[in-house]
Amino acid sequence: MISRIDHVAVAVKDYPAARAFFEKVLGAIPCATARDDRMKYVWQSFALGDLSRIELLHATEAGSFLDPFLADRQGSVHHITMQTLDIEAAKKTLDAAGIPYFGYNEYPDAYWKELFIHPRHAFGVLIQIAEFEADEWLAPEVTMPRGKAWEVTRTDTGCTLKMAHPGGGIVEKHLDRDQIDALIRELSAMT
Repeated sequence: MISRIDHVAVAVKDYPAARAFFEKVLGAIPCATARDDRMKYVWQSFALGDLSRIELLHATEAGSFLDPFLADRQGSVHHITMQTLDIEAAKKTLDAAGIPYFGYNEYPDAYWKELFIHPRHAFGVLIQIAEFEADEWLAPEVTMPRGKAWEVTRTDTGCTLKMAHPGGGIVEKHLDRDQIDALIRELSAMT
């Protein structure tokens, strides 16, 4: 049902300070962002390292759905987003297990489908389950060019193999000359 954890969302009062911390101190790369005027908040996702992501949430004005959550704190983990390849199958699994969910939403053009499991049904954690194409939410510098599955670059000691990860982003593997020879032998044996 779940293919991976996509990101951890952190709600904050001081967005400029939080953004500076994640970008300047931890090296996060800004990715997708959006504003929701109805719920009075903005989210900004960031890529960290090879495949890790974090999302910052902050209110845009009084009356945001984040106000009660941030009433007595400067910031905290708000929810964990898990990716599924099939939101309908996820709903059936939850229904069969008697796990209630809420907030089912399918955005126009079906680019994002989501539902939530309340913390009282998920051991104290708000869980978002979503169906989406991960690379569409990442910055170009942390993804492979569209349609390209791998890239090989020669190095002084062998090569670097970059591959598109099914969960979005790039996986890099450095191979020395012996590893390259072994890989060529294994691939040749397959033909």
